[in-house]
Amino acid sequence: MAQEIERKFLVCGDFKSEAFASYRIAQGYLNSTPGRTVRARVRDDRGFITVKGAADGSGISRFEWEKEIPVEEAEALLRIAEPGMIEKTRYLVRNTDGIHTWEVDVFHGDNEGLVVAEIELHDVDEPFDRPSWLGEEVSQDRRYFNSSLTHHPFKEWQPA
Repeated sequence: MAQEIERKFLVCGDFKSEAFASYRIAQGYLNSTPGRTVRARVRDDRGFITVKGAADGSGISRFEWEKEIPVEEAEALLRIAEPGMIEKTRYLVRNTDGIHTWEVDVFHGDNEGLVVAEIELHDVDEPFDRPSWLGEEVSQDRRYFNSSLTHHPFKEWQPA
């Protein structure tokens, strides 16, 4: 089983010219209790189911298991998911260190206006380059977790 180590940042500049790929994502949660989430996702024409455990004290590392499933099954799971669908476009941007890739999510619907960049690391203390468009780190702020955005969308609390 895999351990996800991920840091999350707000985006405060133009990154799209650096993107080498993008795709649409629709996802919903079958369970979004603190400490355990079960998510169904449709990414373009592929389906996935993901189980995530509680984050450690740093908010950066947690258990993650993901499996590709037929897109029809993922769509069926989305129909029975908890209220609050996440819709976003994900852009992939190579980091200047030549090692990492940024996943930059531009949210739609009730989370319109929110743009978040994530980087997956091999170790919680692993160094990485920070592009000029990277803003404040929000790794430990639960408001920015996708599972939280389903219940408390960005439009309800966004900073002025």
